[in-house]
Amino acid sequence: MYIVRMDKNRNYEEAKLQMRKGMLEFCTLLIISRGEVYASDILKELKKADLIVVEGTLYPLLSRLKSDGLLDYDWKESSAGPPRKYYTLTANGKEKLSQLKTTWKSLVESINTLIRT
Repeated sequence: MYIVRMDKNRNYEEAKLQMRKGMLEFCTLLIISRGEVYASDILKELKKADLIVVEGTLYPLLSRLKSDGLLDYDWKESSAGPPRKYYTLTANGKEKLSQLKTTWKSLVESINTLIRT
């Protein structure tokens, strides 16, 4: 029989990471909802909010959101190099964001109820 000793700090960090991953789509849609935005600007906003630390997490998410019909993009010329993709929300993306906002507000209320008790 093997006894597995759990590292409490590692479990906490893993839980924190999973919560952040779960919110990443919502937060990315929130940032894009402000207007046309370049991927590196999304990344800066997420890093500033301490929600993401690596580019390799954002680009697959943007690709999936585009495939799901939630995002669109336009190529724009850049004075600093090759053309860049600027993302916007589609009508479906706006609807999904609205649903996520409602879910978030309800979730925050539920958690705050639990914290207070």
